[in-house]
Amino acid sequence: MSVSDLIDQLRESVGPTSVFDPADLPSATTDVRGVHQGAAVTIVRPATTEEVAAVVRICSDHGAVIVTQGGNTGMSGGSVPVDDESGRPSVIVLLDRMNKIESLSPDGFWATVEAGVTIEQLQAAASAAGLMFAPDWGARGTATIGGAVSTNAGGINVLAFGPIRDHILGLEVVFPDGQTWNGVRALRKDSSGYDIKHLIIGSEGTLGIVTRVTVKLLPAISHESTAMAAIVSISDLAEIARLARAGTNGTLTALELIPEMGVAAVVDKLGWPRPLETRADWYVLIRYGGSDPVNSDLAEFLQRAVNRGLLTDAVVADSRRQEEALWLLRDEISPPGLMPHNKLALKMDAAVPIDRVSDFIDAVEATCRDLAPGAAPYIFGHIGDGNIHVHVLPGESDVDTFLGIKPALGRALDQRTWDLGGTISAEHGVGQELIDRIIGQKPAIEFEMMRNIKRLFDPDNLLNPGKTIPRQPAS
Repeated sequence: MSVSDLIDQLRESVGPTSVFDPADLPSATTDVRGVHQGAAVTIVRPATTEEVAAVVRICSDHGAVIVTQGGNTGMSGGSVPVDDESGRPSVIVLLDRMNKIESLSPDGFWATVEAGVTIEQLQAAASAAGLMFAPDWGARGTATIGGAVSTNAGGINVLAFGPIRDHILGLEVVFPDGQTWNGVRALRKDSSGYDIKHLIIGSEGTLGIVTRVTVKLLPAISHESTAMAAIVSISDLAEIARLARAGTNGTLTALELIPEMGVAAVVDKLGWPRPLETRADWYVLIRYGGSDPVNSDLAEFLQRAVNRGLLTDAVVADSRRQEEALWLLRDEISPPGLMPHNKLALKMDAAVPIDRVSDFIDAVEATCRDLAPGAAPYIFGHIGDGNIHVHVLPGESDVDTFLGIKPALGRALDQRTWDLGGTISAEHGVGQELIDRIIGQKPAIEFEMMRNIKRLFDPDNLLNPGKTIPRQPAS
């Protein structure tokens, strides 16, 4: 069947106003970093699960591949098409119209929402009920719960509350044959067999299309206290993290690493005053929270850290506005739109055991000095859970020279990460960014099990091909 027949049937299924020419929505075919671009024959915006299922059946009948998209905030190119090796047309299924919060139970501490609901929407609805949806990151206003499920997203609160996987109670999923699985349940315990939802979480739309989600909610945190402090030495990170946890009864909710390079760039870009007059190579942003006041927990940590020579200076937010300003700075330090040559950077979304974060940073800096003199490693992230983001920029090196050594540099940094017991895909997903690099991380049998699962769910490889699972090496 022709592409025009495919598009005509999609229009009949969801209505002509819900099918778009990709030229009319170019942001859907480019990732948020502007690094990955792909071609699609059409973009469909279904409004219901039934319409999603109909779209899947039509695409299957025509042999068209499907790329599902939420807020398109992913950092690994997982939500934009790639050139299909067999030449099949790609259809982008955009779920932004499926944005209803269907139900919320203050007594049951759960909510059921459609996949296109943004993280910020969900947080606001929970807050209005006196509760909290804990996962949080800078793109909260655009990122959707469906996209978060697809990558098992993390963010700044993983330290205390875990990644998205820990907040999902149930899912509704449309599979590649058009069948819909209603696994929308609010159970906290269920030992009735294989837990299918945990296969879907983190699968980046390669096994099914998530249409509805039941999430876990938590009691709201009524007291918070935040500080930004200058670090004496990056080698002290493990001791700083241990001290921050000590004697706090679990009230430490976030512990972030911020480089001076990032502070200077944000201050220059936005014209803000510096949050801390003392300048250092590195800073920590720390937050305590709980049902009771936590100011004493923060003050005790800062005093102990200064007395032990771990910190030199700190600023403590004394109002909600100041606290929001400190966290907004953290939101703004992500390189897209901030750092020159960001599109050319070697990007890493790594995680290592929390006691090896400083070893990882040392390894990154040493490897860059050895292999890419003049390059600028831009490092920040979540100390509390060991997830560190790295963008190696050309810096003072010649751009062409940097691009020439970039593949070898990537291989070396990946190996350093694995040597420390880490992963090169912590919370952004594998997507197409890491699909070839990730193969060195796991044994062959693990990838073969993943391929078998993919073949079981999606034998015709219709859903998001070219993502997540490495290409099978030639024999």
